[in-house]
Amino acid sequence: MENEIAIGYRKGEAGNSSPDDPKSKFYNLTSSFYLLITTLFLLSFSSFGQSLGDYQRIASENNPGLQAKYKEFEAAMQKVPQVNTLPDPSFSFGYFISPVETRVGPQRAKFSLTQMFPWFGTLKAQGDVATLMAEAKYQSFLDAQNQLHYQVAAAYYPLYELKQWKKIEQKNIDILQSYKTIANSKFKSGAAPMVDVLRVDLMLKDAETNLSILDQKEKPLRASFNQLLNREEGEAVLIRDSLEAEALAANFRRDSLLTNNPVLNALDLKIQASEASELAAQKQGLPKLGVGLDYAVVAERSDMSLADNGKDILMPMVSVNIPIFRGKYKAAVKEARLMQESYTLQREELVNSLSSGYETVWFDMQQQLELIELYENQLVTTQQSLNLLFSAYGNSGKEFEEVLRMQQQLLKYEKMMATAEAKYQIALAKLHYITAKTE
Repeated sequence: MENEIAIGYRKGEAGNSSPDDPKSKFYNLTSSFYLLITTLFLLSFSSFGQSLGDYQRIASENNPGLQAKYKEFEAAMQKVPQVNTLPDPSFSFGYFISPVETRVGPQRAKFSLTQMFPWFGTLKAQGDVATLMAEAKYQSFLDAQNQLHYQVAAAYYPLYELKQWKKIEQKNIDILQSYKTIANSKFKSGAAPMVDVLRVDLMLKDAETNLSILDQKEKPLRASFNQLLNREEGEAVLIRDSLEAEALAANFRRDSLLTNNPVLNALDLKIQASEASELAAQKQGLPKLGVGLDYAVVAERSDMSLADNGKDILMPMVSVNIPIFRGKYKAAVKEARLMQESYTLQREELVNSLSSGYETVWFDMQQQLELIELYENQLVTTQQSLNLLFSAYGNSGKEFEEVLRMQQQLLKYEKMMATAEAKYQIALAKLHYITAKTE
């Protein structure tokens, strides 16, 4: 854009236009206006395009842990064709070193092909087990994605809190510097003691040190956030300037606490898979049927002429695999039943945990809302008290220590307000996680 403006200005010179020419001034003003509008648009677009939701989407696309969860689901899906397909047929070949003599000639070689078939419904049951376990893996992936979104939020809002603290601390430094100027002026005029200047100096050094520590704290917080997005540790993170903490209706999203939770869904699917596994184990303990075909190569007899002399032999066969040793089949059935009981108990435990977790998070949110309201009122009162004290100091030159104390109290409430806002948003993100909100 700057190059375009410069080119436009040189074109004006080529047309014998001076910088003082009205047309040239119009081109310069117009170019500056477009530059300003474009800059504001890009800044607003960048801020809008990098909301917390955008960061969560980036994390969903790039986080290696989440990608690993999805690969587990894809791998589990490949288990289905492995277990619901017939076993490979068996082929054998034999050559008679000493030919077996028959009426129509000696047997030279023999070919055998056999295919075993498990009991009816066995393959379907095994396929159901694999399919249900794969669906459970997908639910685990969805839970990992929801958990990742919560982790991104839990790493984002401390950055917001830090940004607010830095702004508050810088404002405090500016105010203290103005106080120092006033205290110096009053000391020179003999209206206030030198100790007032020294007190401000001490507080200024404290504030500057605090700001330096906050600057250093930003690096690890930003690194932790970018790590969730699988980005460079030092990449910039755009943080909102303000947050809104709105009171929610009672029992907000509680109806979805136990209906759409991926972990509960995964356990339900595992229970179904265990039931299908029990059925599969029972069917595996039933006989297996085999169908085969034998083909024998017969050479011709040379010592006589016979009907069918040298005719090859074709023999269909049927076989039965009888599961006599029942211990392993009984153990497989018992294992499936025990896993059903285990998953049922895990589900019951998770329901209790979700219910108590909801109450804990809800309490935390209400607590932060009350604190925010308290700090808002305290800030108004403290600011009014500070204004009165400062007016009294301007008139009498006394009570400067009380002015500084009240200024630090104001600073304290402002920081506590920012912390409460961040904690509320983190608690809200946790509520969205345990109620499985995906948007």
